[in-house]
Amino acid sequence: MSWFEEQRFEWIPQIANAMDQMMGGKTVVLITDHDREWFAHYITASLNKRLQDRPMIPIVCIDALYLHFDYISGGEAIDTLGDMLDLGFKNDYFFWYIGRGDDHRADIAKRSANSLLWIMDERFQNALVLRSHDPLIDIKLLQLYRLFDKTLNAVLFGEINVHE
Repeated sequence: MSWFEEQRFEWIPQIANAMDQMMGGKTVVLITDHDREWFAHYITASLNKRLQDRPMIPIVCIDALYLHFDYISGGEAIDTLGDMLDLGFKNDYFFWYIGRGDDHRADIAKRSANSLLWIMDERFQNALVLRSHDPLIDIKLLQLYRLFDKTLNAVLFGEINVHE
């Protein structure tokens, strides 16, 4: 993961915030652009796989909550979706977005200060920036997920304290 060296300083505060929220019992609402939908399925299948020796983590894809998510655009529609999520999760959720920054699916996650953002082809504050046209992007995403999963284990089992 030598490619990751230059981005590790962007990773640490983001991942610490996400882990803190997860340890606080918040649900992860996963959003991806269309090209990364396969990755959303991979994450949801892998995070709580049967053979894990750890507590289950509440995670759900936005598409499973609202089938017409692709038709949401603009502030008022995003606010309405946010209201539904606030009611359903009692404000105990955060977004994890993976995909191109100019995709309309990114807009809802970008509006929340607590989102975990893996954004491609766009610089955005507090986001891990990647390139969608990188020929190794899928491998890099899998490597990042593996690091995320190992970090989650370390936090759950007290090997890492995200408050330090």
